Amino acid sequence: MNDELEKIKSSHARLQLLYQVSNVIHSTLEPQEALQLIVREAVRLMSATSGSVVLINPTTNFLEIHASENLPAAATKLKLRVGEGITGWVARHGKPARVGDVRHDERYIVARRGVKSELAVPLEVNGEIRGVLNVDSDRAGAFSHEDQELLQELSVHAAKVIRNTWLFEQLRLKARLFESLAAVSRAINSTLNVDEALRAITREACELMRARMCSLMMLDETREWLDLRASHGAGAAYLKRPRLSAEESFLGVVVRRKKPMQLENVQTSSRYQNVEMARREGLISLLSVPLLFAGDAIGTLNVYTGLPYHFSNEEIRILSALAELSAIAIEKARLYERIVDVEEQLRQNEKLSALGLLAAEVAHEIRNPLTVMKLLYHSLQLKFPDGDPRAKDAQIIDGKIEHLNKIVEQILDFARTTEPNPAPVNLNELIDELGLLVRHKLANQNVTMLLQLDPELPVVLGDAGQLEQAFLNLILNAAEVMPDGGTLTVKSRVVSSGQIAVEFKDTGPGMSEEVQRRAFTAVLRTTKATGTGLGLAIVGRIIETHHGSIRIQSRSDRGTKIIITLPVK
Repeated sequence: MNDELEKIKSSHARLQLLYQVSNVIHSTLEPQEALQLIVREAVRLMSATSGSVVLINPTTNFLEIHASENLPAAATKLKLRVGEGITGWVARHGKPARVGDVRHDERYIVARRGVKSELAVPLEVNGEIRGVLNVDSDRAGAFSHEDQELLQELSVHAAKVIRNTWLFEQLRLKARLFESLAAVSRAINSTLNVDEALRAITREACELMRARMCSLMMLDETREWLDLRASHGAGAAYLKRPRLSAEESFLGVVVRRKKPMQLENVQTSSRYQNVEMARREGLISLLSVPLLFAGDAIGTLNVYTGLPYHFSNEEIRILSALAELSAIAIEKARLYERIVDVEEQLRQNEKLSALGLLAAEVAHEIRNPLTVMKLLYHSLQLKFPDGDPRAKDAQIIDGKIEHLNKIVEQILDFARTTEPNPAPVNLNELIDELGLLVRHKLANQNVTMLLQLDPELPVVLGDAGQLEQAFLNLILNAAEVMPDGGTLTVKSRVVSSGQIAVEFKDTGPGMSEEVQRRAFTAVLRTTKATGTGLGLAIVGRIIETHHGSIRIQSRSDRGTKIIITLPVK
């Protein structure tokens, strides 16, 4: 009776102790902190001298010490194969091992001098052996069968803690990934400069992966060299290193294979080209993932740690996701730069058109008085005696008048070459493309562009380039009159069976009646160089040559609507 009571008391005390320990090790979701709590409580619960939590590295299949109590620093770096040592035996067989005197066990591998006995139990997570919980003692025979049972029960709780912390860490990594992706997206949307986008990418990658340094390398136009385009945390030695050959470098292999690769220690790896630089910078482990766009590798995103580290599959997937977004961002920024170039070219074409129109008007204005001068000169019938120097002067005047007349004709001939080259034009598509072209400029001016395009709009016969120039001019003029923001509505509709209309309506200050009357007048008679000056004069000329019409509806403080009517082909 007394023996049974003692057993019940002992069992109760053990369960109470286990409950207290369980509360302690469940008190955190930080993986490393949880492992440290587990080994510390195991040592305390077993009255042991030292202990460790050893986990199986899923990539290398080595047993590595992740947390320890009272072990020397050198021992914590010990790596065992599964099956090697008492710990490896437990990991292989999934059974506990209780050794009263390790000196007589051939499996034992010394991790700390003075150890006499050892107790090791497996850590089973989701039905799979993922590690071992060890406790050691400087006393021989220090652990009883009851201790073994208690440590096994503790290992069950520890496995749950490990599983929960791993799940939490995965969720946290994913949350950090989404935060980083959102931050990169915000950075990219706030700036369309390629270099600024790349700097944002490397900064976010470095913070996401908790890395010492991050760099982004891109192939040059020849695809023979990898150039450093952005970095975060890099020192002078890294920034000044020579160009990397895409053919011979480790990063070049990543580009060619289009797959992530890692090096455990770049300071000792023969595959890394800048070992001395890595030592000066304190770089150790490297993970490099390719930047892929439309199936083509355009560079690499690289993270370096300052301590030996093996990147997990989850971390590789996370960095690859960031690299994929980065490649899209890079192509988007490049595309925007090309759009800016095209917009500038259109602006230059507009200026050239304005000069051509101005030259034609000047020629028209000069030709009329020149013709009068020529007629009057010949009507004078100036004849001078031989030897009179005025005869020579009269001959020169006659020649110069003819010269001026030829110049005027040449200018007029050049102006006639701006006549449209008619072909079928889909105005809805043309307006859509212009919307893409100017969207960033309008966004910067806080102007919203609304498109109300009739899907049944028939094609017209015209010169797509000239009509694009006219519509772009109206859009940019509308933006200029709304410096504090507003709305520009572009609408296409069918007027009749033979005509369509395109309307441009802004919410600007409107035009006075005087400005409306002279909006499309000749260049030489306008008082403005922009806005309703040269630009609208060119628009009027283009619409006129397309046999269309243009009119204005505007009231002060109620905006302006410009309506263009064009014949259907």
